[in-house]
Amino acid sequence: MMDLISQDKTHDESRQGEALILEPVEGKNSGRKLYIESYGCAMNFSDSEIVASILSEQGFETTGDYTNADVIFINTCSIRENAETRVRNRLKEFKVAKGKNPGMVVGVLGCMAERLKSKFLEEEKLVDVVVGPDAYRDLPNLIDQVDSGQKAVNVLLSREETYADISPVRLNTNGINAFVSIMRGCDNMCSFCVVPFTRGRERSRDPYSIVQECQDLFDRGYREVTLLGQNVDSYKWTQSASQRHPTPGTEGFENEADKKVSPAGGDLEEAVNFASLLEMVALIHPDLRVRFSTSHPKDITDDVLYTMAKYENICKYIHLPVQSGNSRILELMNRTYDREWYINRIDAIRRILPGCAISTDVITGFCTETEEEHKETVSMMEYVQYDFAYMFMYSERPGTLAAKRYEDDIPEEVKAARLKEIVALQQKMSHGRLLQQLGKVQKVLIEGFSKKSKDDYCGRTDQNAMMVFPVNEKYKPGQYAYVMAESCTTATLIGSIVD
Repeated sequence: MMDLISQDKTHDESRQGEALILEPVEGKNSGRKLYIESYGCAMNFSDSEIVASILSEQGFETTGDYTNADVIFINTCSIRENAETRVRNRLKEFKVAKGKNPGMVVGVLGCMAERLKSKFLEEEKLVDVVVGPDAYRDLPNLIDQVDSGQKAVNVLLSREETYADISPVRLNTNGINAFVSIMRGCDNMCSFCVVPFTRGRERSRDPYSIVQECQDLFDRGYREVTLLGQNVDSYKWTQSASQRHPTPGTEGFENEADKKVSPAGGDLEEAVNFASLLEMVALIHPDLRVRFSTSHPKDITDDVLYTMAKYENICKYIHLPVQSGNSRILELMNRTYDREWYINRIDAIRRILPGCAISTDVITGFCTETEEEHKETVSMMEYVQYDFAYMFMYSERPGTLAAKRYEDDIPEEVKAARLKEIVALQQKMSHGRLLQQLGKVQKVLIEGFSKKSKDDYCGRTDQNAMMVFPVNEKYKPGQYAYVMAESCTTATLIGSIVD
């Protein structure tokens, strides 16, 4: 896991796909090698697994070495400016490989592709394919188009596409943790954010396909799933009972309280919200841990919190982005809640889920932010005592509401100073939250060996803290162990297994 006390790691951190050789499929692409590199949020990594699945059906094998690839895809992020800079610099490295293999296809996928569209082909002569997040099914045709000597673009957004019927190929996997996308797009028009423009309108995936995917993962040995969405709390799926065809193995999950008479009369509608979906996944097996990301303060309900409290295998960890602690700035950001509302939600979490870990996103130096308003963000952080935080200086993104309406008028040195202040504060609070865990026994899912030593295992606690502890021959990765927290660094617990 990445260090969660970060100035700019969550949405912009790049991770290179590791080798995962698939069984070859007969066809014209048999033997061709695919390399995918992902940047940005967990949703991008999940999308890369969908892409790998689509192309594996066409005969492609994945590889972890781009110099040996026939097709290179870079899955991009447009949330932060430096993410785009990294992508463009990476493309320069791919240019060398393509010079040695002129038949190589280089493509840009994801949010950056959607935002820049065909302009990207003009700016980056190396790029052959530009594909938006809703057009991955068209990749085989687009690759054929490039093979015939033409550039190819498909950045059309969809109101229906969820890729629910595609079983993702798990890339860069440890065989224990997996991402499961439950919805796509976003209807929240936060003024600083490009996601609604690059990923389209919000739509939720059929819950029974989600349960089936999670069940399949559990049957294959995975022991933790993270349910993904831009705003998971707004998940909502409705279908009339006469149309419903339950996924095999999911019978019995229906909640009569979620059924209602349709406006047309006579028929019943089944409505599944996020609290219901959490319960459906938790019921697969007590040994399947369930996490989710990301929550929106305006939508997270007490029902979700009570469902988390009800099931031991739903992790007691919530990522609840605050962005700013000042109500005026929140209004400019179009976050649709104020300081008091956010504090109300924090108080509800503390009341219903004592000990629940909370992380957040913070932006410093948003348009017109005064020093007093910045101090309100500092006081919010002190009130909540976040376990982790993702912290950024505001950077204007072209096409956003903020770029159109407001002047980016806070000097860079002021933004940097404010960021430095909250980073130092969060490091102190994160360390303090870990110190509170010392002397306590934590249930840890063993994910593998520590990066520093094969003599130590590592895994996360229920509250998402990383724990390192000596290898015990009775336990293997993928199993749970009870570990006493004995000491800690600023970001990691250190302990030993107890019987």
